[in-house]
Amino acid sequence: MSSSNAGQSAGQLETRGIEPVPEGECNGHPLQLFWVWFAANISILGLPLGATLVAFRGLAIWQAIIVAILGAAGSFAVVGIISIAGRRGRAPSLTLSRAIFGVRGNIGPTLVSLMSRLGWETVNTTTAAFVLLSLCSILFGSPVEAKSAPVLTLIFIAIFVLLTLSVSGLGHATLLVIQKWATYVFGALNILVGGFLCATIDWSAVFNATPAPMSAMIIGIGTMAAGTGIGWANAGADMSRYQHRSVKAVRLVASAAFGAGIPLVLLITLGGLLSVGNNDLASATDPIVAIRDMLPTWMAVPYLITAFGGLLLSNNLSVYSAGLTTLTLGLKVKRVYAVVVDIVAIFAGSIYFMLIADSFYGPFITFISLLAVPITAWVGIFVVDLIHRHYYSPKDLLDVSPSSAYWYSGGIEWRAFGAWAIAIVLGFSFTTIGTTAENVWFKGFLSDSWLGHNGLGWIVTFVVAGGIYFVLGGARDRRAAQSEKAHA
Repeated sequence: MSSSNAGQSAGQLETRGIEPVPEGECNGHPLQLFWVWFAANISILGLPLGATLVAFRGLAIWQAIIVAILGAAGSFAVVGIISIAGRRGRAPSLTLSRAIFGVRGNIGPTLVSLMSRLGWETVNTTTAAFVLLSLCSILFGSPVEAKSAPVLTLIFIAIFVLLTLSVSGLGHATLLVIQKWATYVFGALNILVGGFLCATIDWSAVFNATPAPMSAMIIGIGTMAAGTGIGWANAGADMSRYQHRSVKAVRLVASAAFGAGIPLVLLITLGGLLSVGNNDLASATDPIVAIRDMLPTWMAVPYLITAFGGLLLSNNLSVYSAGLTTLTLGLKVKRVYAVVVDIVAIFAGSIYFMLIADSFYGPFITFISLLAVPITAWVGIFVVDLIHRHYYSPKDLLDVSPSSAYWYSGGIEWRAFGAWAIAIVLGFSFTTIGTTAENVWFKGFLSDSWLGHNGLGWIVTFVVAGGIYFVLGGARDRRAAQSEKAHA
């Protein structure tokens, strides 16, 4: 997986896997990350997030804007904080996590991260295939459904995953260029579509809306955070590992918070505006079709192209990150082959949910949202560890034998792993998981408490995980500390 000439230009294959980037190849700057996060979050699916705030939480539009800023942009500030570790250790997020959880203890967080990435990628791929089917419906003049046109559905899934592979497979440098220039194109299309959607807003209802109680805003912030930045937190260092060592931490945080926050706040706000007095978008089983029906007929084609492009840009980054996470699990292949493995998995998942399963969005999104609890626990521990860890031993990050400084006790750093496990159990005790109010999958015994009722289980998870880890003293193994001292 290593290469002496792993650094590359756009269009050339990145041959580096999870091994730390040599100092001489770390020439990145924060503006590159700004465009990466911006591109990954201009998907039109940000509109339903805002729609739920107004239609289901009853927020006035000014409240929805505040919730979007705190929940979406705020949670991406956490992604930026984790990016600091990438600049310090020059390795992917879950590889650096070995220094915290131990070589074997890190398997748990890595598996959860991979499942989350593959889950959202399946959502993107399935939705993109539905977009192309909608385009065919316009061209043919009659509805084209997945199960009635299986061959066409397979072709559309293949088109999307191959386009994803062409960018994610080539790697970091290509990703930086594509995400930047595609942002201009699809960002402009988003503005065009958004302008026409604004014409459908009931402005008198917007200005006359009654504000919701503070508790509704608190729930909304948690919902936005779980649906945006928390899901991307484990990818922060994946993109920042090529950043120059002189880049200031505050600029890394700002690049993620503003890069993702600007498009998300705009899309969430627009979604909220569209739902004042009309909950069709918030309750739609297919948000792509629901948004299309709000537009003039002639705008349907540019809208669907916009939706497809946004989904593709998000998938590019997600699949690249998933490939690195797969390698961290111990798969002994080159990085590009790890990307192919992930592509095959989401291809199979999309086929199942489009051609075999009776329903998709509700149950599946509920499942991957459930993974936000262990991911949040991991984030809490990772951030606390980052406060005092300024050096990661490159050799020991890749050494999975007992000789590694990150072997700890039997390959597990029990303080970190124990804090993670306890926080997960406590987090789920405050959580209710289900596709509807009637179809509840799981209900924690503290879910009816004030914290549970207000959707704050994720905050409990974050605080408890980081707090326990801090109280127990963290994971400053002696050999790792000696390596850090020698490096300094």
